Amino acid sequence: MTEVPEVSVVGPGDGEVIKLGPAQIRILEDGSTTGHRLGAAEITLAPHSPGPQQHRHARHDEGFFVVSGTAQFTVGDAVHDAPAGSLVMVPPGAPHSFANPGAQPLVMINTFTPDLYVQYFRDLRDLLASGQPLDDEAVAVVMDRYETVPATTYAADPEA
Repeated sequence: MTEVPEVSVVGPGDGEVIKLGPAQIRILEDGSTTGHRLGAAEITLAPHSPGPQQHRHARHDEGFFVVSGTAQFTVGDAVHDAPAGSLVMVPPGAPHSFANPGAQPLVMINTFTPDLYVQYFRDLRDLLASGQPLDDEAVAVVMDRYETVPATTYAADPEA
C-alpha cells in the first residue's frame, strides 16, 4: 500500500501568532508540510498603519491576497490600491511595501515561495522580546539574513 503524505489543517484559531507593533502575523504554513517550497501567513494590519519599509527579496516570490480592507502597495514609485479580493504577486527583485491607509483592519494571506520569510517574522519577534526597537536599521539587519534588502532606489538592478 502507498503511504499517504500528512496533510496540514490550520483552523481559524490555530497557528503561531506573532505581534509586531500594529501588525499581527499568524503563521499558517511554516514550510514543514511543503518541504520548504511554500510558507503562508495571515497578516492583520491595524487601521491607518504603515507597513514595512520598501524592500526587495533576492530569492523568493511573495504573494498577498487581500481578504478584507484595502491594502495600498508601493512598488518603486507606483502606488496601487488593492481592495478585498485582490491578489498581488511580487517576484524577486521588485521593490515593494504595503500599508493600511483605511479605517478598518487590513487582513491578507501572505505567501512566500520558498518559505524563507516565515523565520524572518520569528526573528523580528525575538528582537522585540530582547528589548530592541523595530527601527529601520534593526529590521534591515534581520532582512539581510533572508537575502532581502531595503529598497532605496528603483532601478531594474536588484542590487540597487
